[in-house]
Amino acid sequence: MTHDTPTITAQRRERTGTRYARRLRQTGRLPAVVYGHRVEPLHVSVDEKEMLHLMVHGVHVMHLDIEGGGTETCLVKDVQFGYLGDNVIHVDFARVNLEDEVTVHVRLDFVGIPEEAHHAGAILRHDHTELAVRCRVNLIPEAIRADLAKMDGLQFTAGEIELPGRVTLAEDPETIVASISFLKKQLAIGEEAEVEAVLEEPEVISEGKAEAPRADAKPEAESEEP
Repeated sequence: MTHDTPTITAQRRERTGTRYARRLRQTGRLPAVVYGHRVEPLHVSVDEKEMLHLMVHGVHVMHLDIEGGGTETCLVKDVQFGYLGDNVIHVDFARVNLEDEVTVHVRLDFVGIPEEAHHAGAILRHDHTELAVRCRVNLIPEAIRADLAKMDGLQFTAGEIELPGRVTLAEDPETIVASISFLKKQLAIGEEAEVEAVLEEPEVISEGKAEAPRADAKPEAESEEP
């Protein structure tokens, strides 16, 4: 599934630097920079709530309606977090054409339960929550479906995921995106370990928190200290 390209209003920033960026965030706006296409970088700000809403819903590309400067079609290229890692403090946009090919990280949507996960003591781990893929800008999917019911054995790799049409894998196909291990309980010294029983669904563990969309290349970003 892909998105219609949304439009978000951006305001020019006349001043840059840590102090002014902090003041912007206190008013509910995110500092950002627009670069690419051999045009000078443009410092802007966007509404924080609107921007985070789009990113949470898997939007990678948007039109920036820049006050007094026309409209730019941009890819969310990089997101900078605060020192605690729990808030976005800066966004990098790259100018793109909808026909350009780009490499992006897309959220994995895990569905299904592997056969091995029904066994006693099974722990299903989501080792990666996103996948690097390459495609045209106008074909970037909101999420990629990873059907764990097709998992054969104890590991599910990137190369086993069925990708949407005209979307290709941009990372090692042997990358493990999901795996199963078994919880063991030692009964007594010298005795063999016994697998604990699970009642219904296997325990699921995801590595890390969900991240905003990003791409491999990263520009030289403006310093944003907490």
